[in-house]
Parts: sequence; C-alpha cells; structure tokens
Amino acid sequence: MSDNDNILETTSRGRLTADVTLLMLKGAGYALVFCLALWFVIAVIAVIGRALPEESRETPDPINRSSLPIETPLVQVS
Repeated sequence: MSDNDNILETTSRGRLTADVTLLMLKGAGYALVFCLALWFVIAVIAVIGRALPEESRETPDPINRSSLPIETPLVQVS
C-alpha cells in the first residue's frame, strides 16, 4: 500500500479549498433543512387555522387585554 492517498493529485491548497467548499455546502444543507422544517410547521399551523369553522374566527378574544382597567395614581392638588 502506498503512502500517497492523493488520488486526484491535487495540491495542498487545492485540497484545502475543496474541504472548505464541502464544509460550506454542508452548512448550507443544514440551513436548508432547518428553513424547510420551519416552513412546514408554519404551513401546518395555517392549514389547521383554515380548517377551523368560520364561527371560531368571529368569537371574541378570551383574554381581552383592551378591557382591563388602567390604574392611575391619584394626584392631590394643593
């Protein structure tokens, strides 16, 4: 068995460039998988929202924060 495992006969700089390119493509693949998974989750939530009956979209908010009383401190005028 020979000690030369460089079957493409590339230089060390060319090998480094190929390794870096491969690592960048691998990272881009991971980012693509993450973005597609996130898009899929959002699409499933949207489909579930469209499948709900129309009456559920018209019901009032169960936690209506706009109707909470606003407490203001009492100011004494002297």
